[in-house]
Amino acid sequence: MRNSEIARVLRIISVYEDMMDGFFKARAYDRAARAIESLTEEAEDIYRRGGKEELMKIPGIGLAISEKIGDLIETGRTEHLEELKKRLPVDVEDLMGLEGVGPKTIKTLWQKLKIRDIAGLEKAARGGKIRELPRFGEKSEADILRSIEFKRKHSGRFLLGQALPVLEEIRGRLAKVPGVKRVIIAGSARRMRETIGDADFLVATSDPKRAMDFFQGMPDVEHVFSRGKAKVLVGLKSGMDADLQVVEEKSFGAASQYFTGNKDHNVALRRIAISKGMKLNEYGLYRGDRQIAGSSEEEVYEKLGLEWVPPEMRENLGEVETAAKGKMPDIIPYGSLRGDLQTQTSWTDGSNSIMEMASRAKELGMEYMAVTDHSKRMAFTGGLDERKLERQAREIDTANKKMRGFTILKGIEVDILRDGKLDLKDSALKKLDIVGASIHSSFNLSRKDQTERLVNAMENQNVDIIFHPTAREIQKREPCDLDMDAIFDKARETGTILEVNAMPNRLDLRDDHIRAAKEMGCKFSIDSDAHALKHFDYLLLGVGQARRGWLEKKDVINTLSLDRMLKELK
Repeated sequence: MRNSEIARVLRIISVYEDMMDGFFKARAYDRAARAIESLTEEAEDIYRRGGKEELMKIPGIGLAISEKIGDLIETGRTEHLEELKKRLPVDVEDLMGLEGVGPKTIKTLWQKLKIRDIAGLEKAARGGKIRELPRFGEKSEADILRSIEFKRKHSGRFLLGQALPVLEEIRGRLAKVPGVKRVIIAGSARRMRETIGDADFLVATSDPKRAMDFFQGMPDVEHVFSRGKAKVLVGLKSGMDADLQVVEEKSFGAASQYFTGNKDHNVALRRIAISKGMKLNEYGLYRGDRQIAGSSEEEVYEKLGLEWVPPEMRENLGEVETAAKGKMPDIIPYGSLRGDLQTQTSWTDGSNSIMEMASRAKELGMEYMAVTDHSKRMAFTGGLDERKLERQAREIDTANKKMRGFTILKGIEVDILRDGKLDLKDSALKKLDIVGASIHSSFNLSRKDQTERLVNAMENQNVDIIFHPTAREIQKREPCDLDMDAIFDKARETGTILEVNAMPNRLDLRDDHIRAAKEMGCKFSIDSDAHALKHFDYLLLGVGQARRGWLEKKDVINTLSLDRMLKELK
């Protein structure tokens, strides 16, 4: 059981405890979930090495919780959660997936209307029963129905950041199967789409039967749907479907291109092949019956008269025409970032100290990191006021004296108020190295008001970066309604950096917004928004999103050295 799954279960327990007024227990389980998420190794490996005693060495994990983690690892379940579900028969996880629905709301819905799940909630809302509850009303009822519709629209898909580690683990196992020569994750995961519907694996092997037997026999597999001569389709325990396609090595490149997609990009390539008197399919590029390319993607594109197109760009949005002209952009390589400009620490809602976060960033090869804890309006995170910000600055100074070859920058994630003003004084912001501004409330303002709000924030000379500019949460909340052209125009005019937030549930800006902003001359940062050590891994997703938006290294300020990066700020 992976850390993300253990943390998910601990959070569900936390919500049940909160609903039953077990405030301190709820806090303990939530702390434990964050501790597990912050680990740089798997909790299961720690448990296998030394049992619950070894787990108890993790800060925030006591005896009772270590025993429940052990149960999860050994059996995939814990009696404590089963007992909580019997006492409060509500589908907490399902309901918590709705924006604006938290433990107290779920508790009220159960106590007053005996609502157990989303289906019951929708029925009550459509029947006008929600508005009659204390502290709800017609607007709350309408918001709930909108959230349900949004969730339904995005059901059946998985966040890339949650799925990719599992898929990479499977890919690594497949690569070790005797006879396997080449293996990739194909499909939308290879294109780094923000969500994926299923998983596609492509293998070139001298022993197809052995590879297919291994694939369908993996412990991750819950059900085998079908098996043919060269393909196996299975259902994983995560709920995702996955297939393994086996090809000959001479066809691996053509198959990689075909099974990576997308469909429209593939159709465009096949049309080019036909126009040149050739045929392109998953087995190769053919002139008559003779294969003239197929072992590598590069040779397939070359024979078609095209530059090779990186997988992230294969959406038929002009990349084929650009490749035909030989003018493909040199998109930002993975591993290009020299710093991270948004991180949270235990000063607010992060799991780790400033030194712990900085040390991890340095271990990963970075040269600098901005500490950008939340500001005071985010009171539930312990947000910093002007006085706390000064105290934190002193701790950063102390930490910098201990670091070698690495710089910790003083920053803040300041809240943008409804009118576009900020929740900290300019006099405090002027003292910082980096000021990032974010929307964390009033998501449903009109386009005019929301746009003016963000424009006003960018006009503040102290605001360097707009963090997660549209404030979306994938599969949970729509982006704010903004005039994006006006936002990009103001960002270019004021020199405000636009963030590509790498958190799996954000990936904000969206890929099409990134490309539009680039064309208008904007500059970007790619940041992890890390709240735990493990979250630095999400930078990979941010770079993938930037590549989908056609960004080059020169467009991203944290590919620069510290001195040059700071000169790019306002």
